[in-house]
Amino acid sequence: MPSLKDIRIRINSVKTTRQVTSAMKMVSAAKFKKAQDDISYIRPYVDRLAGIIYKLSGSLDEDFELEWSQVREPNKILIVPISSNRGLCGAFNANVIKEVERLCKVDFKLQNALNNVDILAIGKQAQKLLNSHGYNVVKDHNELYSHVNFENVSEIASELMEAFRSRKYDKVVLVYNEYKNAAVQIMRAEQFLPMELPSGEDAKAMVTDYIIEPDVPTFIKTVIPDALKTMFYRVMLESLASEHGARMTSMHKATDNATEMLSELQLQYNKARQGAITTEILEIVGGAEALQK
Repeated sequence: MPSLKDIRIRINSVKTTRQVTSAMKMVSAAKFKKAQDDISYIRPYVDRLAGIIYKLSGSLDEDFELEWSQVREPNKILIVPISSNRGLCGAFNANVIKEVERLCKVDFKLQNALNNVDILAIGKQAQKLLNSHGYNVVKDHNELYSHVNFENVSEIASELMEAFRSRKYDKVVLVYNEYKNAAVQIMRAEQFLPMELPSGEDAKAMVTDYIIEPDVPTFIKTVIPDALKTMFYRVMLESLASEHGARMTSMHKATDNATEMLSELQLQYNKARQGAITTEILEIVGGAEALQK
């Protein structure tokens, strides 16, 4: 049975841990509120923009070819996992790693066997774990988390678009957590390039009578690069909100567990203290009786 001193040390240690987890929860809650607001603002815009592009694509001629939607034989693949720079956020990072491994072993098994799957990591956790698992992490953009804004995100999106246009990669896939609420994140593996546009009968069914100047092909060619950057920015905001929500939930559970552990330790301490007092009383009574005899 542990001594009173050992139990006191554990109580102080758990109290310190609870203070840390409680502070981290409050910090994440403040950041989560801002990230949640950003998501609520950008989602309708991106959805509407994508809807207009998809509908207009139905009016294009069949021989119209857009460089961002060219479907090529997927010989060279780039996977972009979006994780966090710090841990202590539950299964947030682990789910990203699992999904990347699933893509490499199932969806792109042949390309992976030929060493034709590269990884551009955003977040130190993905970079560190995927490197340790033997995957080909060719580059990282961990510095992005210092300033997540449209300008910085669009630079990375332009880098991905240029790699696709120059045929360095035939397919670019984003792996990230989509925000649902503070406790739930949905794992997504989303094809970023080539951009998937409706074709055939699906495209004709979506045609809407828009008035476009100067013409639809010019408009599509002009808008899609900016639309891709905006979509990538949305993905980053989704991941950011998911991270803060996951960390806030994780730290809330950790704080509750620490409180529960403190109650158990305090009870254990009281029992040990009562036992020690009882032992001392018995020793005193025994000594007094021995003196009388």
